[in-house]
Amino acid sequence: MRGWTVEAFGEPRDVLTLSPELPMPSGRRVVRVEASSVNFADILYCRGTYQEKPPLPFTPGLEVAGTDVETGERVFGPAAMPHGGYAEYAALSWAYPWPEGMSAAQASGFWVAYQTGWCALHHRTTLSAGETLLVHAAAGGVGAAAVQLGKAAGARVIATVGSADKEAVARRCGADEVLVLDADAAALIPAVKELTDGRGVDVVYDPVGGDTFDASRRVVAWEGRILVIGFAGGRIADAPTNHALVKNYDVVGVHWAAYQKRSPELIDAWQRELEALWSRRAIDPLVGAEYSLEQLPDALDAIAARTTTGRVVVLPG
Repeated sequence: MRGWTVEAFGEPRDVLTLSPELPMPSGRRVVRVEASSVNFADILYCRGTYQEKPPLPFTPGLEVAGTDVETGERVFGPAAMPHGGYAEYAALSWAYPWPEGMSAAQASGFWVAYQTGWCALHHRTTLSAGETLLVHAAAGGVGAAAVQLGKAAGARVIATVGSADKEAVARRCGADEVLVLDADAAALIPAVKELTDGRGVDVVYDPVGGDTFDASRRVVAWEGRILVIGFAGGRIADAPTNHALVKNYDVVGVHWAAYQKRSPELIDAWQRELEALWSRRAIDPLVGAEYSLEQLPDALDAIAARTTTGRVVVLPG
């Protein structure tokens, strides 16, 4: 089969090799890949800087939608490393039937972003109706899912985006207000204070880190919660404990992937909740761009440059 492999850690474009003769995956549920969703974590896997390092060589690609080669069932779920989704066939460690009405591209992105969002907003904290949720990078795949989940919970959602062309995407996902920061995280502080009459926000959903986290500390409300989702901005920020004490807010880590091993029963429960939201279209996975298998390095470059919106998907064709 055709597929991409990584034989040494480094920048994705430098270390990815497209092979026409990869061995077929075996030992787990194997699917013919119809779509693979691209995640920022795939870049970290290629670099060898993710929390878990797969054994070399490996095929990256964390989430897949495809057809089970034995049963013919159309399923989606996480790829079982080292047999990831950027190939014509992949092995899955979990598999759920496609929700009715979803496209292959949507189904491939209905795992990491929405599971992370549900874990963050309903397990690591409890987002209540009427609270104010601030979502950073709200036009990206992870942020867009959080905006939709926030609205489904009855929250007022303030979204931030990095450029004016992404504002419409955040509004399409349901954001009540959208702030265009243009790489100026400090501009967040007066803007949020104005929108909240100086009170601040109850919950911050932060997949960016760095300067964005620093500004978020200034706008989180008394007894608010800052959810640490990731560090797409590149810098891991410090969380001064004296500041948390004075404002009585929580800094909450969200390492969703760990629940797959530690509490798999929660994963199943969260998926049922997410599928119920889809059934009434309270959430709707947004696909922003589709690439061919050969174009994977371009897709990863676009993710790294933060120029994408919604889910970016690779279609093996």
